Amino acid sequence: MTEFVLALALGTLFAVGTFLVLRRDVVRVVWGVVIISQSANVYLVTVGFGATGAGTAPVLGHGGGAASTVDPLVQALVLTAIVIGFGTTAFALVLTYRVYEEQGTIDMRGLSFLDDDAPPRVGDGETAREVSDD
Repeated sequence: MTEFVLALALGTLFAVGTFLVLRRDVVRVVWGVVIISQSANVYLVTVGFGATGAGTAPVLGHGGGAASTVDPLVQALVLTAIVIGFGTTAFALVLTYRVYEEQGTIDMRGLSFLDDDAPPRVGDGETAREVSDD
């Protein structure tokens, strides 16, 4: 029963992340990538505990060791992935803010550098060609 609930939760997280990645708003795309990466981390942790979940975390108490512990490498890798994910998310949000400052929108269809026909905008009413002529 626990495996079914976990699989359902992971499937829901992946579905929500995919739904957000396919949106036109750049911030929603960033959050979609974050949700997908975090759900991949949850998946890796569940795989690290094994199918039966019989292992315990490798933390030893006073005077004895645990009978069966799981491999701590998976938890260490996921912890590293979480830290790198936070840094990447912060960088992506800063880039999104910079795009908003430059373009005045974060809608994918409104970004001029994605449109081949529209001239690129640099600032308020100023095009890149006008800036390069200065």
